[in-house]
Amino acid sequence: MEIKFEYTRKRSDFGRPCNFSDLPAEVTVDIPPDPSLAEDFIPQDPVDFALQHAPVMALHEVNTERVQATSRGVNHVEGGWPKHVDPKNAELTSRYREEVERDEVYTRTIQHLGTLMEHCIRQNNAIDIYEEYFADDEEEEGIEEPPSAKTITAFSASEVNVSIRGCWVVLGGRSSKRIGFSERDPSPVRRTATHLSWHPDAGKELAVAYCSLEFQDKRRDISFDSFIWDMEAPYKPLLTLMLSSPVVTLEYNPKDWHHLLGGCYNGQIVYWDTRKGGLPMEATPVELSHRDPVYGALWLPSRTGTECFSASTDGQVLWWDIRKLSQPSERLVLDITREDQLKNALGAISLDFSLSMPTKFLVGTEQGSIINCNRDAKTPPEKIANVFNGHIGAVYAVARSPFNPKVFLSVGDWTARIWSEENLDSSSIMETKCHVPYLLDGCWSPVKPAVFFTVRSDGTLDVWDFLFHQKEPSLSLKMSNDPLLSLRPQDNGRIVGCGTKQGTINILEISSGLYTLRKNEKSLTSTMFEREARREKVLQDKQRELQVRAQLLAKAKKEEPEDPQEVFKQARKEFFNVIKAEQQRRGETVSLFSESQEEEEAA
Repeated sequence: MEIKFEYTRKRSDFGRPCNFSDLPAEVTVDIPPDPSLAEDFIPQDPVDFALQHAPVMALHEVNTERVQATSRGVNHVEGGWPKHVDPKNAELTSRYREEVERDEVYTRTIQHLGTLMEHCIRQNNAIDIYEEYFADDEEEEGIEEPPSAKTITAFSASEVNVSIRGCWVVLGGRSSKRIGFSERDPSPVRRTATHLSWHPDAGKELAVAYCSLEFQDKRRDISFDSFIWDMEAPYKPLLTLMLSSPVVTLEYNPKDWHHLLGGCYNGQIVYWDTRKGGLPMEATPVELSHRDPVYGALWLPSRTGTECFSASTDGQVLWWDIRKLSQPSERLVLDITREDQLKNALGAISLDFSLSMPTKFLVGTEQGSIINCNRDAKTPPEKIANVFNGHIGAVYAVARSPFNPKVFLSVGDWTARIWSEENLDSSSIMETKCHVPYLLDGCWSPVKPAVFFTVRSDGTLDVWDFLFHQKEPSLSLKMSNDPLLSLRPQDNGRIVGCGTKQGTINILEISSGLYTLRKNEKSLTSTMFEREARREKVLQDKQRELQVRAQLLAKAKKEEPEDPQEVFKQARKEFFNVIKAEQQRRGETVSLFSESQEEEEAA
């Protein structure tokens, strides 16, 4: 099998041929030295240098001599046999094999390779290079870590009231280290840190949205500026984001790190280019923007990296392109009745979007419902896929799990709940205990599938790990006396930022056990979520069966008039029985009133 390719080119295409000749040297310029300039220089001896006076005139390339290569084909159907040996003929193949085996070169090669192979086999039998000897010991050391607390340092800057402090807090074998700084709002009138956004590149910068969420706040001299902080220089803001209306939410563009998206209190959408200062590049017109504050604004994974969408308490979700902010490219009314009426829309107070599901997004409403939307639906009513109800108050945060896209977290009223999209008609598959203070924000850990964070109105940060504790948080930290309203971890899961109502930003470094992925943790978490989803589905089916049975019994039973006196006596008897049982449980004596009641019943 010959493989050959010929390439020809005319000599005239190479240009004019070069003619080299030998010429004697000649002096072109002779500049005599000036003795008066010698005082300005320091003599150095010896000095060697070379000059090339001739200009570069090369117009052609010269290649070295190439190696002539030839192509030969070999039949590899049954070994690499030469042409004169037919692989189908057993006699020819055996004869050729014997000739090769009698060759001295073949014998020496086999002996040399045998020695090397024997050495590798003995080494492999002596040491298993793939065995992990100390993996279990490291895990046991992390679990047996004793509870401790240690203050590292503390200082403050009077100009912007910046304090740096640190301590170790360990609960149940898990620790958290408070490091870095607490940044406060530099404006004289304190405002709430409503949203945090880490810089996508290494996370050394933190964009903080400051806004007063008090209804009709009449305080004077309230600043409308928000800031970008640098963790390495926390004494003053790295950049001040100036605007005519306070910013409720800020988000870095994951594709173009210099673009920053903001949702304003007056309903406008703006964006900044941090390379060009703190003034916004463009803002949406007020008449075509939201009518209420924008609580959620996120970037979309488009090719250009310029598309985004926003949600507000006016009941609308709007899609934008920062190249043309004159009007929204798409609009969705959050009307769960599917009538597309703005008067029936639910106010959006939280928004979440995951790259694993580019067409779906979650909206948390003020009325306690979570709306799962699909942008690819044909009509606006069909874009509202399903609605999850479980919270009494507003849903302050919704977040889809980065490891299990069909599972998402919601934070509202006094609990945090975990939902599964597979159970559309049932309640949440898992939930935290009912806290006394409100839960105001929450998010998943970006590196551990079973870990998520919540913040409360009493200034406490809770770290939950469902693989270890399902009724109590794995770690609780009292961060501030003020309510914590915002929370955001870095992409590495090690650094966590919390924002308070007074504008203080606390930066935490959690222990390695809360951000290090353990063996089989992903599979264990997925199995746990699937088990809880099946359990909830079974309970829901059983509840429906009981309801249907009760309805059938109610239809079959004849309606009989009830005596009001008998109903009153029965209710009174059950009431006093409950009181008596509670007194007996506490070890108290039965009251005289209940004794007299018993005598009356006996009579």
